[in-house]
Amino acid sequence: MSGEAGQQVVSPARRLVGVTIDETSIGTSSPDIEHEREVAVYDLLEHNEFALSGQFEGPYRLTLSIVEKRLVFQIDGAETGEQAAFVLSLTPFRRIIKDYFLVCESYYQAIKTAAPSQIEAIDMGRRGLHDEGTSILLDRLNGKVEVDFDTARRIFTLICVLHWRG
Repeated sequence: MSGEAGQQVVSPARRLVGVTIDETSIGTSSPDIEHEREVAVYDLLEHNEFALSGQFEGPYRLTLSIVEKRLVFQIDGAETGEQAAFVLSLTPFRRIIKDYFLVCESYYQAIKTAAPSQIEAIDMGRRGLHDEGTSILLDRLNGKVEVDFDTARRIFTLICVLHWRG
């Protein structure tokens, strides 16, 4: 089924309707990082496909946090009150997140003074790292949560925000 502008309409049972980032898990962030977080949450809520594998149906509310250096997904049924949680090691993400932030820092500096071709090249590298992190996330979520690539990409942005310790 298609919606406006070719967007596929996703069943409410396979959607996130709320996303919270645990404030105690977030370090000091720059305005650029805060903007990335706000945009990622907005985009995630606007367009997502998310369903727990073999568990209760949504719509869902997701809370992301870091506890003892592990990524925690707390998922609540928005209408049912059912709950599920799972924990992922951050180890597979550490290198990619570090590289991603280095390239982001270069990108934010470049947009102030660099030529458009330089900015585009840095942005291509930034997107490539983001896609690599998204692929790692998709692998780690396999068997736990069913998501499309764009949803995983937005969640990866939020993982980066949680991981940032400005």
